[in-house]
Amino acid sequence: MSDTTVTARRHRLPKALADIHDGLRGWELWVVTGLRDVRRRYGRSVIGPFWMTLNMGIMILALGFLFGTLFGRPVKEFVPYVGLGLIVWHLVSGLIMEGSQTFITAAGVIRNVRTPMSGLIFRVIWRNLVVFAYNSVLYVFLLIFFEVALTPSTLLVIPGLMIVCLNAVWFAMLFGTISTRYRDVPPTLASITQVLFLLSPIIWKKDQLADYEYLVLVNPIYHFVEIIRMPLLGMSPDWTTWAVVLGITFCGLLAGFEFFVRFRERIAIWL
Repeated sequence: MSDTTVTARRHRLPKALADIHDGLRGWELWVVTGLRDVRRRYGRSVIGPFWMTLNMGIMILALGFLFGTLFGRPVKEFVPYVGLGLIVWHLVSGLIMEGSQTFITAAGVIRNVRTPMSGLIFRVIWRNLVVFAYNSVLYVFLLIFFEVALTPSTLLVIPGLMIVCLNAVWFAMLFGTISTRYRDVPPTLASITQVLFLLSPIIWKKDQLADYEYLVLVNPIYHFVEIIRMPLLGMSPDWTTWAVVLGITFCGLLAGFEFFVRFRERIAIWL
């Protein structure tokens, strides 16, 4: 690394850290705007955002009973598995898609208002967590009607959600910035995400692959879904799942933050 590069990084690093500090300190703004974003989608609706919950509930029952019957699985066991998989997938895929467009969708704000870039990232994450909370209402029905067990392992959903959110931060820092320069990135990620849904055990189980079960283990999306779904089912995720997500989180935060430090000031120019 040349002296010029080192000097430039030393100059950018404090500004990037200050940006993150300002974004966290201004939490009231992105909390309020994130809630408003969700409510605005269902303006003048009687039940408002609970339309998301209703639509998700219909999908869970339809896919759960359909694929449970096709695969010869006990409905009482398979519907909660599929249901929680769909709820968690909706969160993960939302963070992927919206994270890649974080700065593009906020172009008007960036151009006209002095605002921390990190605050826009936190707004996207919070908005998706709000949607996840609405969909999680269905968890109560799964607990009651399908007798999903509540165990001490259920508490592992908290660190699971925290890890997913940390990965959403570096993902938005990296791909959200790249997308401002190369607009083909979001539609490319959309296509990849659709394929990953089919390749991930969301509406099917990994043991159905028999000798090819290892293909699921090398799919990172599977592990991020499992660290939330398994605790909600009353079970603890396998240690390999924790190892994979923690390794990706550590490497991702390093890469995402380094990219953010280097290119944060170019975001407004690229927009």
